[in-house]
Amino acid sequence: MTVLDHSSVVTRLRAAGCVFAEDEAELLISTARTPEELDAMVARRAEGLPLEHVLGWAGFAGVRVAVDPGVFVPRRRTEFLVEQAVALAPEGAVVVDLCCGSGALGVALVAGITGAELHAADVDPAAVECARRNVAAAGGRAYQGDLFAALPDGLRGRVDVLLANVPYVPSEEIELLPSEARVHEARVALDGGSDGLDVLRRVTAEAAHWLAPGGLLFFETSERQVPLAVAAVTEGGLVPRVATCEERYATVVVARRPAQAG
Repeated sequence: MTVLDHSSVVTRLRAAGCVFAEDEAELLISTARTPEELDAMVARRAEGLPLEHVLGWAGFAGVRVAVDPGVFVPRRRTEFLVEQAVALAPEGAVVVDLCCGSGALGVALVAGITGAELHAADVDPAAVECARRNVAAAGGRAYQGDLFAALPDGLRGRVDVLLANVPYVPSEEIELLPSEARVHEARVALDGGSDGLDVLRRVTAEAAHWLAPGGLLFFETSERQVPLAVAAVTEGGLVPRVATCEERYATVVVARRPAQAG
């Protein structure tokens, strides 16, 4: 039977275990173009597909970004990282969103500053295809490849803000993640290796070569990983600072390339 009204959508979503059924129902109803499409969307959500994949978009830090099936869904807690970057990014900043997924972080950041130049990169072809649409709409470019190898060489030493939302879940803990992430998002976007910091260490090892003097690297990590993450930053020649938001359970490391050597 075709779903037509708010109450029946809420009832189906609640029966499927959706905690925020009423809010989700409003989003589904406002996005669906026909009753038949709404019925199909509710069915996919009830089957466990992430809401953002059902909608085809996510609201993040004040912007709306396309999110294709299989692409990492930007987390609300990561808005804290963007807020930190907006507060510190200069006007006209050269911004790189590394491990960009949908490109949400970079798009949200450049929406909050004036005259930015945006570049984004990811190793996952599906993510890059999605990010290209979002980043192009913000006046930027997206590239496919492994971390810095994806970027134009002309960016070396010019990056004012490097956003690196690297995967940081330890490999053995992937199976403990909610099914929405574990089943419906690419493992490459989640798996950070044995201690969760494998990708981060690769980023911090090269970041100083890509950052402009005084440039900033921002990344999210878990509270328990902070000591090792800070050590990786320091070993890479950057000066770290840790910012936390208890309300969102967010921990962000901000690392600055010294303006001068020595």
